[in-house]
Amino acid sequence: MTTKEIAQKYVELNRTGQHMQALEDLFAKDAVSIEPKGTPTEHAEGLDALKKKNEEFATMVEEMHGMEVSDPIVADNFFSCTMKMDVTLKGMPRNHMEEVCLYHVKDGKITSEQFFYTPPSMN
Repeated sequence: MTTKEIAQKYVELNRTGQHMQALEDLFAKDAVSIEPKGTPTEHAEGLDALKKKNEEFATMVEEMHGMEVSDPIVADNFFSCTMKMDVTLKGMPRNHMEEVCLYHVKDGKITSEQFFYTPPSMN
């Protein structure tokens, strides 16, 4: 698959709540994930670690009120999109989170993802 095809499939899967399927289908076994400093998992390496990070986030969610994923922007071996979540995390007030997501594709698989956002205060 081309970077554009991977980007479109990634967005499609995430729009329908199939986050784990996106990991299974589109990510390299040695993929890396980078989150902002101060988040529970700033760095994860390997597909199993990315799945675990995704599962841990799911356990923090009390209620997902809505999620939007923009169309991807593709350039060379990279694509980006924005994600917006209207979410209530356990023990916290309802929050509107917005992030820029950047992905690198090599040999038909996503090899890295990096998220840019201001983490909610965990207090």
